Amino acid sequence: MSIAFKSPMCAFALAAGLLTGSALLHAQSAKVAQTTGYRAPRAGDGRPNLNGIWEAMNEANWDLLPHTANFGRVVALGAEDAVPPGIGWVEGGEIPYLPAAAAKKKENYANRLKLDPEIKCYLPGVPRAMYLPYPFQIVQSKDVIMMVFEFAGADRTINMGKPTEAPADSWMGWSNGHWEGETLVIDSNSFTEPTWFDRVGDFHSDELHVVERISAASPGRLNYEATIEDKKVFSRPWKITMPLYRRAEKNMQLIEFKCVEFVEELLYGPLRKPGTQSPAHP
Repeated sequence: MSIAFKSPMCAFALAAGLLTGSALLHAQSAKVAQTTGYRAPRAGDGRPNLNGIWEAMNEANWDLLPHTANFGRVVALGAEDAVPPGIGWVEGGEIPYLPAAAAKKKENYANRLKLDPEIKCYLPGVPRAMYLPYPFQIVQSKDVIMMVFEFAGADRTINMGKPTEAPADSWMGWSNGHWEGETLVIDSNSFTEPTWFDRVGDFHSDELHVVERISAASPGRLNYEATIEDKKVFSRPWKITMPLYRRAEKNMQLIEFKCVEFVEELLYGPLRKPGTQSPAHP
């Protein structure tokens, strides 16, 4: 059965209602997961065992806020580059930008094909690395937890001992962690400025501070939340929440996706000597 809308406003109202309903269901599901009382298997040190290969199965990398399907960045690619709709993962449905920062976000969106760090194979930063559409692996020990990401060969080293300070700012920041019962809490700062939160230009400054909380909701699912604070960009802290799912395929493993070679022509092609040819695509 098809529905004919008498005006575009009717279609928009229906889409908005569907997004609101989906967001409510998402919030209810997250609340239920937090109260299940699941206790993860223990690692060698008696802490919850979060080892495994995980992946976010959502559309947060396109846009953290609720959004309908839309044209992609390259219209000529049609549906292949179209933006999939998403229910939103920001508590309250709003990123609290300061006025000047809100204007910069709009500028980022308008120039996203040139500015998005993901296009250039730059390291994704935190928390974006956690919900890129690629798997990542948690390797856990008593003193250190490693997170290894398929995209761009990124990784994080989370110090689980006495908190330490970063020797310098970096793309993936500096992370100190500790356990609060069943929850791994990661406090990260000392980020460089260029990373984004998603493909629509949500961004931060070098004052970014992220506190993540990760706990097992079942053998195949983690609850993930990140509280984001940046006094240069946002008027108050804000939070995202989402599940992460275990990749359970037979012989599942991370496979190299070193994307630098795919962007060499994009980044350095203009420096090519006149008259030389660009590499042929296979």
